[in-house]
Amino acid sequence: MSQTHEGASSRRPEHRAPAVLVLEDGRAFRGESFGAQGTTIAEIVFATGMTGYQETLTDPSYRGQIVVMTAPHIGNTGVNDEDFESRRVWVDGYVVRDPSRVRSSWRSNRSLDDLLTEQGVVGISAVDTRALTRHLRERGSMRAAISSDPQHVGGSLDALVALVNEAPPMEGSSFLDDVTTPEAYVVPAVGERRFTVAAVDLGIKGMTPRRLAERGIEVHVLPASSTIDDVLAVQPDGVFMSNGPGDPATADHVVGVLREVLERRIPYFGICLGNQMLGRALGRGTYKLKYGHRGINQPVQDRTTGKVEITSQNHGFAVDAPLDGTFETPYGDAHVTHVGLNDQVVEGVALVDGPAFSVQYHPEAAAGPHDAAYLFDRFVQLMNDHAPDHAKVTD
Repeated sequence: MSQTHEGASSRRPEHRAPAVLVLEDGRAFRGESFGAQGTTIAEIVFATGMTGYQETLTDPSYRGQIVVMTAPHIGNTGVNDEDFESRRVWVDGYVVRDPSRVRSSWRSNRSLDDLLTEQGVVGISAVDTRALTRHLRERGSMRAAISSDPQHVGGSLDALVALVNEAPPMEGSSFLDDVTTPEAYVVPAVGERRFTVAAVDLGIKGMTPRRLAERGIEVHVLPASSTIDDVLAVQPDGVFMSNGPGDPATADHVVGVLREVLERRIPYFGICLGNQMLGRALGRGTYKLKYGHRGINQPVQDRTTGKVEITSQNHGFAVDAPLDGTFETPYGDAHVTHVGLNDQVVEGVALVDGPAFSVQYHPEAAAGPHDAAYLFDRFVQLMNDHAPDHAKVTD
């Protein structure tokens, strides 16, 4: 996937310029420019959250995607400097129906339009997002373009559709080099340090190491290119792999590192892309979903407890594994631990008798419900269970 900004404007226009959204199958939606002006091409997906748009925009998992917000009114709380989940906005384009003209939160220091403009994110507003979402549900996620360039907006759209169809698809795309940290850094434990974790950054959100740190974990965040020697140099009690963008089938290096972790029986916890990495490390494949799961209201059942939780998700790929029973792996039997209740997609896997588990969603809840926070506690328990007797932590 690729993104281009042709003459992206740094000045918010008094009157919004006309803009157009075209899909690779030729369907078009005309509207008004929102954010930066120019042209962007990427995969188009929809997100169902009614809140949390700032966290969505700054989630590195959305690299390579144009995001359609299904909630019609977006931007009413503006933007602040505290709710960024990473160093920048990562979406390649943004589609809303009715952007708020007024920001009403006391925490806000600029508008959503201002943020998109300053970061060069091309968007479109005043389009029928309901019709667009229904189209994507029926046809599946596909490539698309947003343009406010007069040469595309004013005439035939054939040339723009042709550009969309020339763009690379999401299958086979990797963005890890774009989103990962360039250098390792440490998030210190809150209070007494109980454990040390090596967190491999595949597109990590800022709230995730904070959730770990709150549980007395010193988190060493490592680049996605880290080797097993880099991981072991931290002397970790556990290894974590984060969410991230792109096709999991392209992340062979990360899978190789994880296999080394599993062979050493170091406790492992993965989320989102980290779940797909565990699936691949266990010998399972991954596949692309028709339109994916994106939003903060996705129901999942934890089969180990029978409980249902409402989860925050952002993924277009899934692990291919049998929902019932166990399956053989090089590290012992494994099983599916969590299942999506909307479509029976694998939402979590684990070794039956080994220290490794993962889920396909975002338990850090930024934005989203807190139903899945117990997973961080489960990771702490897993590390404690596998610590040497002299190092075990007792409450």
